[in-house]
Amino acid sequence: MQQHPKEILHKFWGFPDFKNSQEDIISAVLNGQDVMALLPTGGGKSLCYQIPALARDGICIVVSPLIALIRNQVEALKKLGIKAIALTGGISFDEVNNLLDNCLYGNYKFLYLSPERLQQQLIQERIRQMNVNLIAIDEAHCISQWGNDFRPAYLECHLLKELVPNIPMIALTATATDMVVKDICNNLQLEQPLVVKDSFSRNNITFSVCWEQDKKYRLKELCGQTKTSTIVYVRSRKMTLELSQYLSQQGHTATFFHGGITKKEKDTRLNQWLENKVKIMVATNAFGMGIDKADVGLVVHYQIPDSMENYFQEAGRAGRDGNPASAILITNRTDEAQVRKQFLGVLPDVDFLKLLYRKLVNYFQIPFGEGSGETFQLPFNSFCDTYKLNTTLTYNGLRLLDQNSVISLTEAFSQKTTVRMMASKREIFDYLDKNQQTAPIIQTILRTYGGIFDFDTKINPLVISKKTNKTENEVIAVLEKLEKDEIIEYHAQHSDLEITFLVPREDERTINIFAKKIKQIQQVKKDNVESMLAYIENSKLCRSRRILSYFGETTTENCGKCDVCQQKNPINNNIIKIIEQDILQILMVKKENSRGLIKLLTYKESSVILALQRLLEDQRIRVNSINQYEIIER
Repeated sequence: MQQHPKEILHKFWGFPDFKNSQEDIISAVLNGQDVMALLPTGGGKSLCYQIPALARDGICIVVSPLIALIRNQVEALKKLGIKAIALTGGISFDEVNNLLDNCLYGNYKFLYLSPERLQQQLIQERIRQMNVNLIAIDEAHCISQWGNDFRPAYLECHLLKELVPNIPMIALTATATDMVVKDICNNLQLEQPLVVKDSFSRNNITFSVCWEQDKKYRLKELCGQTKTSTIVYVRSRKMTLELSQYLSQQGHTATFFHGGITKKEKDTRLNQWLENKVKIMVATNAFGMGIDKADVGLVVHYQIPDSMENYFQEAGRAGRDGNPASAILITNRTDEAQVRKQFLGVLPDVDFLKLLYRKLVNYFQIPFGEGSGETFQLPFNSFCDTYKLNTTLTYNGLRLLDQNSVISLTEAFSQKTTVRMMASKREIFDYLDKNQQTAPIIQTILRTYGGIFDFDTKINPLVISKKTNKTENEVIAVLEKLEKDEIIEYHAQHSDLEITFLVPREDERTINIFAKKIKQIQQVKKDNVESMLAYIENSKLCRSRRILSYFGETTTENCGKCDVCQQKNPINNNIIKIIEQDILQILMVKKENSRGLIKLLTYKESSVILALQRLLEDQRIRVNSINQYEIIER
């Protein structure tokens, strides 16, 4: 007998009512209709499939892209007394078999798996035998080649429609443009789906862009002004450590999080932050998905994200408790050039793909019309060096060839060779005295890679071998010895990767088949970056309205709180005159810079800056050689 959704909601989650479109979505699913649901971050997406799955007999298959997200969901369900299973990596065949038996005979309600797991024959065969009541595709934007997180394995999710026909499917995502939504529906073969899009408006969040040359100083000030939990997003692992150390030195409690730290470290740091033992989490975009902390009062983007979708999803982790919160992007003119270089400078175009494919087939001496099904080991660094190819551009090109079924790449290449110095500088000098044959390699590593004493640093053994006139194998042998002698922490990933050619060699024709699609995808990525930069440069339209407009939502109501709205508010000249007098009172006692004045005064920073500008224009104050303001004697 089917349970009522509201009873389930109250029984397990304690909520009396659904919010926004949750009830409509759940009703449609229970009526057997496919659904495409766009709910903003914090909009309660998981309940939209968990509740209808609990309302009926059978098991719900959930496809999700992140292992951490899967684990979090399964652990949360288990705490509620709901039986759920996760098929993650590192599980033996026998254990997988036993877990699948539990899904068949153990009254389990949820089976979570990655899209890659779904491709395994054993998984498909057992799903056919299950009493499936619902299929849920989480983070469904990963299925779209027009999205930011495209995962080729997601393209096979439609297989579930064949494995368990006539079962409703729900696709869920927090951010997607109309083009991405259409692509999701087509790829998943959703039949006359109910498309639900809740408003992306987050009225309690103040979105702002802060232009600042001294970004560290501005970050420190923002963190000092916020009493509740804070997330600071950066784009590199190195920066997470650097900023967390800086904030700690400034008296804040801070830690860092990125994809390269161990699971134990991730769990420890996450729990410290969740339990408010640490206030600030400095992280890459590896942090946040599936993490539900209600009292985040500030989300700072220290570097520019690659798209509005990613920015809004990350910024939306602020203010989930409904209390006022801030999402602030700190930037300057240098950042704009960097973001173009990082995201646009390594996009392979069609000409580069043709060049890369030609070099590949020549490297392995594959004759025209042959090569299909042949597998080779590719020494990546050596290959790039032979043909003078940019490594990042080449790797991105190989991924595109993989996504378009020209080659099949091994996943292992996503790992890198990293080194971290464990010994002190004095201990290293002593070691060099006793092991002089290692000196050229150790000294070259120390000169080439900054910060190697502080964090795991990605190194390139081929580069070191060239600088030292040693072979790559000799460099690796020294690294292995240094690890054995406890001088370094060394994570080895040799540069070979496995490539299987999936089609016969036809040179340009091989690439021409999908050349148009590549051009379209590259243009979308360029447009994403340009949209992000346009958002930052915008000084006329309310930030919230600008974000909503990007996602196809129209409103005429300004937030009144963002930096753009604040600039438009009429200036109260009487207040500015009062601030001028207060500034002069301070400067009569001592000379002071702008930061000092802002700290001493209780007015808004923008008002203090304006008062200073007016005093300078009226020649009542001047700036001395050490950037302090002083009164001009009459």
